Amino acid sequence: MPAANPTPLQTIEIETGTDPGASLIVLHGLGADGHDFEPLAQEMDLSGLGPVRWIFPHAPVRAVTINGGYHMRAWYDLLGTELVRREDEPGLRASLQQVLALVARERARGVAARRILLAGFSQGCAMALLAALRCEERLAGVAGLSGYLPLANLTAAERHGANADLPVFLAHGRQDPVVPMAAGVVSRDLLKALGHEVEWHDYPIGHTVSVEELEALREWMLGVLAG
Repeated sequence: MPAANPTPLQTIEIETGTDPGASLIVLHGLGADGHDFEPLAQEMDLSGLGPVRWIFPHAPVRAVTINGGYHMRAWYDLLGTELVRREDEPGLRASLQQVLALVARERARGVAARRILLAGFSQGCAMALLAALRCEERLAGVAGLSGYLPLANLTAAERHGANADLPVFLAHGRQDPVVPMAAGVVSRDLLKALGHEVEWHDYPIGHTVSVEELEALREWMLGVLAG
């Protein structure tokens, strides 16, 4: 059962004009915070969409097993290097409810669900995919950078019918030592098998993002948010 009232996430919000008609919720990676991708709001030209609201949440602070129990911002615990075989399902599901609460808040502010987009990097990618596929209203799309699909074996049963045709953007570094590109490829293929239109890009980089990647993401965002 969903949490009745998940603890609200702290967020950074940037509006590019008055009365934004679209919202972009961008989730950071392990050990970072909402400031990590804040520059996108100034650097990524989405003026063709009209005013937009960028939302950069801070993940909760929690002990991370793989880092010796050190407390840091993390969407869920990492129990080991086997990202999928040893998943922190309770942590994933708790953050899932917090991310969906952000979507609900945008709806309450008057933004149509089809003009709300979830995106994330690494752990944030995992959370964006987890939440978008389970959202009860059709979103504009979901973008994942350098990550993977968590709780993959439950996706077919748990994804909501409203987002059965959700467009997906995935990008990965071919030299990623943190989340191997093979994990992204498996996620891509599973989502395609479920019927999603997946735009895939890979680059000669490690666990980071590139200028070319962000430009491809911008073009994709303009397309899915245009409606």
